[in-house]
Amino acid sequence: MASSTTNNPHAVSRRTRTVWAALVGSMTAGGALLFALAGPGPAGTGAGVSLTPLASTTAPSTVESVFTTRAPVDEARWDSIVIHHSGSAAGSPADIEAEHRAMGLVGLGYHFVVGNGAGMGSGEVHVGYRWLEQLPGAHVAGSAGAERNQTSIGICLVGDGDRRSFSDEQVRRTAQLVAAICDRFDLDADDVVMHADLAPTTSPGRLFPQAAFRDLVRQYRR
Repeated sequence: MASSTTNNPHAVSRRTRTVWAALVGSMTAGGALLFALAGPGPAGTGAGVSLTPLASTTAPSTVESVFTTRAPVDEARWDSIVIHHSGSAAGSPADIEAEHRAMGLVGLGYHFVVGNGAGMGSGEVHVGYRWLEQLPGAHVAGSAGAERNQTSIGICLVGDGDRRSFSDEQVRRTAQLVAAICDRFDLDADDVVMHADLAPTTSPGRLFPQAAFRDLVRQYRR
């Protein structure tokens, strides 16, 4: 992570070891929220913006406004997308941010959060400050985190994919977002991965409709 973080490095190290031990011990969906490193940046939920749910389910252009960022879009940085779930039935960016701060992170670790209708609108996309400022994420756990958090875009769906299905609008909107990002950065299907592919966690959960989601991404791509 960038050296601009204000966390005490020794304290972060101790917290990281404690959090990682909890992840290995539990191996539950909550492991999706355990990160290897704290990220840079000053802010919280108030620094992000939200795109309200849309009736359209066919046009990737409905989310292309996410490329209007505060810092210039870093074309060279982003090489992959990682899909997560929050591990909770309901939630909002503020809720997730509070959990991240309690773990020693600096603000919301994901670049985007997509609501399920409980805590934020179904299909509502929250654009986090890390994306608006084009900062590394703090969303990939374990040994892959040091590299992946620098170059991957973290998208979190509110919900617990091990216990219940995600809303149709939530999945469609996430697919729209992913398709638009893939088009912008010329990413392939293999560049879109689940958190479970990178770390010992089930996120985004066994009920995440991965095959249908990937089909939607292909449909929405230009």
